[in-house]
Amino acid sequence: MDLEKHPAAPAPGPAALRASDADRDRIAQVLGDALAEGRLTAEEHSERLDTLYAVKTVGELEALVRDLPAPGGVHTPAPSAYAGAAGQAAETIVAVCSSSSRKGRWRPGAHTRAVSVMGDITIDLTEAVFEQQVTEINVTCVLGNVEVLVPENVTLRGYGSGVLGNFEVRGEGRGETDPQAPVVIVRGFSLLGNIEARPKLGARLVDLARKLRGRRDG
Repeated sequence: MDLEKHPAAPAPGPAALRASDADRDRIAQVLGDALAEGRLTAEEHSERLDTLYAVKTVGELEALVRDLPAPGGVHTPAPSAYAGAAGQAAETIVAVCSSSSRKGRWRPGAHTRAVSVMGDITIDLTEAVFEQQVTEINVTCVLGNVEVLVPENVTLRGYGSGVLGNFEVRGEGRGETDPQAPVVIVRGFSLLGNIEARPKLGARLVDLARKLRGRRDG
């Protein structure tokens, strides 16, 4: 083959590269800081956060923070795809044919990874102490059940899907009227399992409604 007649295609520029999870994590942190500092309104933060998980390239991510102070930039490699705000690795919660939970007064990191294989996981953030504006929970569920409970004043966002399973986030946007409210992002994939995130009070009301409906039908 004559290489001079068939030159190799030029490599894509940095802005055209596909964005990684680490790229999105760093941009989410910049947006969270901007919200906390009053540079973005709650509505603007919500819109950019939605766009963050919809775009595909590094250049599109850069556009989201072009008008914000963002030291470094999205090209600086992170220590880990799930690195926390203080550079620590994310906590991983695993339940294989068993159950596991995090509840009470605890300090979730910027990232928590939950993996359930024929097991049950409960992540209860209602008494948690948030040390960062944005907290992300990445869930993989196979033939299991994962439940995420948040306080009423938290801004809850969900991005996920299920195959012969369920991925459901209830009460999204409840905390958006408070620009200082923590933001909890639940990203997940469910295969023959169930992933559900919701405000804890909402869960109690749902259970009460089910009981009342059962008594009425009984």
